[in-house]
Amino acid sequence: MTAASEAAPDAVVVEADGGSRGNPGPAGYGALVRDAATGELIAEAAVAIGEATNNVAEYAGLIAGLRLALDHAPGARIEVRMDSKLVVEQMKGAWKVKHPGLQPLHAEARDLAPAGTTYTWIPRAENADADALANRAMDGDEVAPGPVGSAADGASDEGADRAADEESVLVRHGVTKHTSAKKFSGGLGGDNPPLSEEGLAQARAAADWLAGLGDRVDTVVASPVRRTRETAEVVADALGLPVEVEPGFAEMEFGDWDGLTFAEVAEQDPEGLDAWLGSLDVPPPGGESFREVEKRVLGGLGRVLEQHPGRTVVVVSHVTPIKTLVAHTMGAPLDLAGLGQRRVVLPRRQGTRRGAWLDAALQHPATGKWRDAGPRPLVEPAGVHDPAVPSASCRSPRPRA
Repeated sequence: MTAASEAAPDAVVVEADGGSRGNPGPAGYGALVRDAATGELIAEAAVAIGEATNNVAEYAGLIAGLRLALDHAPGARIEVRMDSKLVVEQMKGAWKVKHPGLQPLHAEARDLAPAGTTYTWIPRAENADADALANRAMDGDEVAPGPVGSAADGASDEGADRAADEESVLVRHGVTKHTSAKKFSGGLGGDNPPLSEEGLAQARAAADWLAGLGDRVDTVVASPVRRTRETAEVVADALGLPVEVEPGFAEMEFGDWDGLTFAEVAEQDPEGLDAWLGSLDVPPPGGESFREVEKRVLGGLGRVLEQHPGRTVVVVSHVTPIKTLVAHTMGAPLDLAGLGQRRVVLPRRQGTRRGAWLDAALQHPATGKWRDAGPRPLVEPAGVHDPAVPSASCRSPRPRA
């Protein structure tokens, strides 16, 4: 279709995306309009917008796409397709726009969109053309907003990778009565206690620290367990974001041991405890093994990455899922991530490119015996025990199929 076409389409599809190399960093957007009936490309744009965050760039892409549709297909019904769940849900009205930096952009997009405009979230792979346009803009190869001729070579390096890697900020929930009493406290199968007053204070301290990330964060994801949902709600409120629940990030189910201390389990079920501590494949009676939890957690990670590709996501979870995610990110075996028959004591920390390492001593939780472990990866999130450093951040590779 050309600008001189006599008949405008009855319906069009707007595909839009935005990205930032640094979040915030050099940013740009891509937007295009297609005939909904034929898929023919009508108009496109790839524009750099200076330094901005991913979310700002995505809204800029949406606004540009709506303008293209209004200019080149006046009167047509519009369906917007984007791979940003945040933008799609906010434009639908399902999520509130609390961040002040996004509120004027949301209002502009809402005012531009004709009555009846619909919004559809699509996977990143289905938004490859808009994504490639955004990357062209960030590379300095801008495409001025305008019509596309039928002979033009059109949109792009299909399948180009998004500039920003996925980044997950891992936050452990605040303490509960079980945490303070050093009791096994699993997922939904146990007592499911709420945060204590101390735990709420810890959640607020973590939220204050995370608020500095501003609109870099796409969403807050929590396990369905009460203590994580309560922590996530405090964090999300500080960031002006909704809370998404991901069942895969729930704590290990400890079965018959839930609510008991290590000492009580060691006295009541010493053989079961030794078997559990000695193997990643052995579950507590009525509970889950570390391997079962690993499979569940990495399944949840895959779903989050699919819904928020190339974005920063705050994940509020528990000790076992967080250690599993860190081990996966670092390519380390689970037993080196502090899972199984050990807990880690931190005499000192050493920074590295991929994370923090430490010289550690390991203590068997039942016998109390110690041994020198040498340098180990630091996998314990600091949100509960060290309010000054309330989270850990890691870039998340996609789980292998």
